[in-house]
Amino acid sequence: METTSAVVLGRSTWQARAAAHAARVDVWTQPFLARRQRGEKHPVHDFLFTYYSQRPAALRRWHPGWGVVLEEADAEYAGQKPYGRIVRGRKHHSEAENGAFDLGLSVSADHLVSQLPLVESIHRLLVATAGRTPTLGCFGLHEWAMVHRTAEVRHDWPLRLGSTGTDSVVEGHRIGCSHFDAFRFFTDSARPLNTLQPGRDDRASFEQPGCLHAGMDLYKHAFRLSPLVASELVADCFELAWDIRELDMRASPYDFSALGLAPVRIETPAGKQEYVAAQRVFADRGAPLRRRLIDQCELLLAAAGG
Repeated sequence: METTSAVVLGRSTWQARAAAHAARVDVWTQPFLARRQRGEKHPVHDFLFTYYSQRPAALRRWHPGWGVVLEEADAEYAGQKPYGRIVRGRKHHSEAENGAFDLGLSVSADHLVSQLPLVESIHRLLVATAGRTPTLGCFGLHEWAMVHRTAEVRHDWPLRLGSTGTDSVVEGHRIGCSHFDAFRFFTDSARPLNTLQPGRDDRASFEQPGCLHAGMDLYKHAFRLSPLVASELVADCFELAWDIRELDMRASPYDFSALGLAPVRIETPAGKQEYVAAQRVFADRGAPLRRRLIDQCELLLAAAGG
């Protein structure tokens, strides 16, 4: 593979970034791995490792992103399918007589081409979502609708208001869930109560930046694009998803106070105000991350000639 321009990182520089990334994500991954080894589960924090397909080891592994060359990286990255060797043409007479010299390793053009359908799909969804005004005030009722008129609970955890009280909250509110991956878990009795009917193949028609799950999914989009995006961006999206997950469960019908997570009582006026205020903060935090992912997608599409 040949290139006329590339950002080249010396070994000490990229190793420092890789170590900093690993230390950052260890704060989240190590407790999960320790619980798993003990056979324990956390109904709130395990979600990002079990619902999403990114394994802790993959989250921990650092990648520089597209267009960055790593010097002296053979021991860590050589032989990995997404990576190829970057060669630059000769500029000075002192360089190799064959007219080229080895810069190092980088994510390959072949890998970029293979991922173009994914890049295009994620780009369409993110642009459509970013173009909408955040809709606030869903009050996290998707979790309530998932246990409407059923004896089964999703998290093996007690309901704050019991089954009857939970059903009354669902039936006494307007439900407007725009996120298919939440809506698909609604019970049969709750599904017709939703004012929207998002589908698997029309996410771009419904996703909006005020949705907590759309904010969490920024992590999914980032790791699916890896290693074409830098791992620092993946970790930034993971951190946002972690914080959103806590609000999502605090506003749910479950009582997680024993885990140190005070409930947001969305069935009350004060709880609704608390939820909307937090939802607005997360929408504001998610906007620049969504923009960074959009910019990275556009860079990738331009690099591929798309």
